[in-house]
Amino acid sequence: MRDRTGRESLYVPSCRFGLYLALRHWCRPGGRVLMSPVNDDVIFFVVLAAGLRPVQAPLNARHGSIDPAAVPDALWQKLSAVLTTNLYGNPDPAPALRARCDALGIPLIEDAAHAIGSRVPGGRAVGDYGDASVFSLSKHTGAKTGGFLTVADPARRAALEEARDDLLLPSRAGSELAYALRPYAEAGVRGLRLARAARAVPRLLGMAEREAIRMPLRAAELERAVAGAPALGPFHSWVRVDMHTYRITPGAARLRRTVRLLDRLDQRLAAHLDGTRRLLDSPWGSPGTGSVQPLFRVPLLVADRDAAIAALARRRITTGYLYDPPLDDYASELFTDPSPDPAPARWFARHALPADPLKAEQVLAVLRAEGIHPAEGVAAGLVGPHRDGTGD
Repeated sequence: MRDRTGRESLYVPSCRFGLYLALRHWCRPGGRVLMSPVNDDVIFFVVLAAGLRPVQAPLNARHGSIDPAAVPDALWQKLSAVLTTNLYGNPDPAPALRARCDALGIPLIEDAAHAIGSRVPGGRAVGDYGDASVFSLSKHTGAKTGGFLTVADPARRAALEEARDDLLLPSRAGSELAYALRPYAEAGVRGLRLARAARAVPRLLGMAEREAIRMPLRAAELERAVAGAPALGPFHSWVRVDMHTYRITPGAARLRRTVRLLDRLDQRLAAHLDGTRRLLDSPWGSPGTGSVQPLFRVPLLVADRDAAIAALARRRITTGYLYDPPLDDYASELFTDPSPDPAPARWFARHALPADPLKAEQVLAVLRAEGIHPAEGVAAGLVGPHRDGTGD
């Protein structure tokens, strides 16, 4: 990763763990962090765990990127940091955000979990602008574990490594065995066409942590956790969702498989790029003005997202990485400062259908066969580039 990014890199067991490290290192508790309201709720809880107050940003309705021009000047003055999302791999306007952060003397932290192969208009890679940038190996590589924290200032690496090691939990033999066997179990489930039954088992056993897109907020319990921040412990039940090994030291088998998959990253990115082009060229696609990126998921904009999800499910195509409702509607003003312009985020969250570019042809065939209509804003050309003129 140091060779790929040109930056000092630190291995972390998960992207969420890397973000916590970065936020604790660069931000004093009590500060405010600008972030996207269309984001995984786990990241929202990571910000709270770092002792910080999330501030929801206005978005570009085309693909859910932060819109810096829509952030009021008075709000900029209250911020301690900016956290990007690069949703599904679409780059946030990093040059504009970097300029704002420099003018205010605050850090820019890039969450590049979805964007390990994406570039900002002008050619620089996502992750090249932040004081710290965090990459996930769970996404494009398919490793389902691990990530990297990269830093602009190499002198900071030693302190971050020490903080990482202090927070890591010991490796567990059972966890490593489950990780080693998981690819074979998943292949068996696919071969026997038992995917629906496999998804039902955790729910029947009471192990499912999400019954809806957002996990339960549990406001009273969350208030007590916030009082104990900064610390990961009080937030463990939220931060661990979908990845219970997020802060566990990886074993040798996990690292060997991760290295093998990382070695194939460029081939995977090429496949994602090809599928992204196909999806963006469809009636549901919303291509930007910049070059096409190897998106992790392509946010097709459909009139009835729930109907589209159901149609895909009937063909055994699962839709994941949905982030609806926006975080300010989900968490309320008790836990976050709401967006000064919430309408674009609500529109995008309601209409975005994250499509796997590796299944582009199957997804498009289902949408055509089922008569799924594009969202009205797409058909009418109402969703456009960033208001600050930076495009996509």
